[in-house]
Amino acid sequence: MNLFKKGLSLLLLSATLTVALCGCGGDKADDSSQITIGIPQDLEESLDPHYAVAAGTKEILFNIFEGLVKPDKNGDLNPAVADSYTISEDGLTYTFHLRKGVKFHDGSAVTAEDVLYCIEKNADTSAGDANISAFSNIKNYYADGENIVIELNVKDPDFLEYMTMAIIPAGNTDAATNPIGTGPYKYVSRTPQENIILEAFDDYYGEKANIKNVTLKIVADADSVVMNLLGGSVDLYARISSTQVAQLANSDFNILEGTMNLVQALYLNNNVEPFNDVRVRQALSYAVDPKEIIDLAFDGKGTEIGSSMFPAFGKYYIDETKDYYEVDLDKAKELLTEAGYPDGFSFAIKVPSNYQPHIDTAQVIVEQLKKINVDAKIELVEWDSWLSDVYAGRDFAATVVGVDASTMTARAMLERFTSDSSKNFVNFASDAYDAEFAAAISATDIDEQTEHYKECEWILTKESANVYLQDLAEFVALNKKYTGYEFYPIYVMDIAKLKLAE
Repeated sequence: MNLFKKGLSLLLLSATLTVALCGCGGDKADDSSQITIGIPQDLEESLDPHYAVAAGTKEILFNIFEGLVKPDKNGDLNPAVADSYTISEDGLTYTFHLRKGVKFHDGSAVTAEDVLYCIEKNADTSAGDANISAFSNIKNYYADGENIVIELNVKDPDFLEYMTMAIIPAGNTDAATNPIGTGPYKYVSRTPQENIILEAFDDYYGEKANIKNVTLKIVADADSVVMNLLGGSVDLYARISSTQVAQLANSDFNILEGTMNLVQALYLNNNVEPFNDVRVRQALSYAVDPKEIIDLAFDGKGTEIGSSMFPAFGKYYIDETKDYYEVDLDKAKELLTEAGYPDGFSFAIKVPSNYQPHIDTAQVIVEQLKKINVDAKIELVEWDSWLSDVYAGRDFAATVVGVDASTMTARAMLERFTSDSSKNFVNFASDAYDAEFAAAISATDIDEQTEHYKECEWILTKESANVYLQDLAEFVALNKKYTGYEFYPIYVMDIAKLKLAE
């Protein structure tokens, strides 16, 4: 194991996951201020916020677009494009009062027509990933003067979370390449595979961004992350490895520590042999030791989890799921024998090549599975290929990634595992799960709804839909000439809080 740990340390020099900033508001932008932020991959080809899939894209778009409400660093929802809202006593009618003076980045005023357009777009069931299935609960929506009124079929305790939906101009027919929002930063330009340029929006209705000019520099070669930081071409890089933290000791960088707020797992394609057999999936859960992964690959930093929920979700999170599978190699071998694999089997783990924490995790898993005669090999793939082949095409046996939530709702985390979800890239299928999820989204009592969601989590654990590992610790390297970085309970990048240190 010492030799393996030494090899792992060398691997830690070869790549890294990146970028997450946080904050909101601040003083008026200083035209002379600028910052360069390193990110591990280019954004998706389309910058239409209603179609974004990758977390790395959505965390950048958070700075450009806003909804009627928006989350803060505590996960609370605050008025945004709407300056206030009311909910009827029966929970069926939401009324949002549009804030006066809100402008889009092209200078046009936000109107009720724009908001209605965005609701219609997201409720369109033909729109694929653009469709927010929670919008199917909308019975009616209309403008009443400066108010937007939304009537639901049944009460939904989580509905307000979906009003973080980006508001874009109804007349923008080219949202994919010309993103126009209301956020503190406006899009300026992009050079594919090189950078994205943002600029503080002077007419932003709220507290202005502190830093005027932002360059998002794509550092696809993770070997060069530390070189870019120490060389001065990058001022901030998030989700660096523990080895890279050590390399930055006694440098001009502060290292900040938080959590990534995602579910890292060995995700298994439940439609591919042998993972279509629950006994094989359970065998891997008995063989993989998350504690050892956290100790070896992350110097003990990280939070072990046992299902598709992480601690920031509070009332929905079940800590006990992490104890369901204690390491038991004999039990793992017994299950493999029952499933018809007494001598083990071989499979490939596809891992995004630009996300070092996932590579490091896969390296430990490979060694652990050898103990039950399972031969796992790591296949590094570029991020674009991972999105197209693994996520969209479902052409894989296993992968190590982190899955996040677009909103602070249990539905956002758990709906992807329903049998008919377009986001169910692991092809998990369980009648019991579908029934519990259906009961959860139809429940009007929040306590009843929570219990159904928790039962969904237990089903994922007991059926080993995936081999659950951890909510990763997050290390952020920030040049000492900047301050104001804040961690969020969801996977977003809010740049406006950053400022020059005094």
